[in-house]
Amino acid sequence: MSCQRLSIFLRGFRYFMAKTYKIATIPGDGTGPEVVLEAKKVLAAAASKGGFKLEFTEFDFGSARYLKTGETLPDSAIGEFKKFDSMFLGAIGHPDVKPGILEAGILLKIRFALDQYINLRPVKLYPNVETPLKDKGPEHIDFVVIRENTGGIYTGHGGATRVGTTEEIATQLMVYDRRTVDRCLKYAFELKKKRNAQNKKYADKPITLIHKRNVLTHCGDLWYRAFEEMGAKQYSDLKRDYNHVDAANMWFVKNPEWFDVAVTENLFGDIITDLGAMIQGGLGVASGGNINPEGVSMFEPMGGSAPKYAGQNVINPMAAIGAAMMMLDSLGESKSAAAIETAMIATMKKMKSQAAGKMGMSTTEVGDLVANSL
Repeated sequence: MSCQRLSIFLRGFRYFMAKTYKIATIPGDGTGPEVVLEAKKVLAAAASKGGFKLEFTEFDFGSARYLKTGETLPDSAIGEFKKFDSMFLGAIGHPDVKPGILEAGILLKIRFALDQYINLRPVKLYPNVETPLKDKGPEHIDFVVIRENTGGIYTGHGGATRVGTTEEIATQLMVYDRRTVDRCLKYAFELKKKRNAQNKKYADKPITLIHKRNVLTHCGDLWYRAFEEMGAKQYSDLKRDYNHVDAANMWFVKNPEWFDVAVTENLFGDIITDLGAMIQGGLGVASGGNINPEGVSMFEPMGGSAPKYAGQNVINPMAAIGAAMMMLDSLGESKSAAAIETAMIATMKKMKSQAAGKMGMSTTEVGDLVANSL
């Protein structure tokens, strides 16, 4: 056999034997389908170079289906999702659908049913990306927020009586058990340990618990005691710190360089990660993952559906591409994930802005540049 034929044979053999990952995609609403398309383009390029394969299956859950059928997410879909290696979401939300219906009926249902108990939110400022923080650069903003994702107020415990009257009463309870708290803290401590091993600049910083234990004395005390006990017994070599959530908001703005891994409960995490998105350059570059370390996780851009930009080819797909990077890393394809991040940085340096319509290039062109940089 000639060398040329042997080379062709070996390439074909490697492709045939390549690891295949099955990915469920929910493009969703507004600009969701546009950014998912660009993320898949980048993923295809990474897979080709990295020697693995990706099989995508698309689901139409979102506003269009709801407005047509009244259905958000059937129970049968959960069983289907469990067959996949990972999930990728574009965006959910439409002005014609009352707030809360799609969020609870699709997003929260997926998180709870698949036990995606970690919300992973990197807050990282890349070169040539503007931040509203004066005199802060990429060397100052590089941390991760771990948000507990299946407990707290979002579980829906509570209710309302005398609705619509002047005597209306509404309650919604922050509910946590020790198991839920411990497994979230365990993930955060392990991530901190991993980051410390990667770079000394991380090792010099503490892992920070964020809560409001001076007022929320029951849940706050549970989180604080669990944090201190786990830290002292299992991770005594790691520095620890605690912030009230209102103070953490101030320090995110004034001294973001103090943080490396921050861990918090569900509601507080939902709020502070939006602040984190702003200081890292906006929702156009903010990515996140809903993680089940032992099951199926779901990755998404943080920017929402942005319906006013839909179909104009002007939305920034970088957050979706960042979510794709996170997904590959979670699947064990860390080298390919790192290559995507390098390609993202190279592309960001060529962009005029990260804001929709101001990038100096189209949605498609951004995706092309990242994919071609691989």
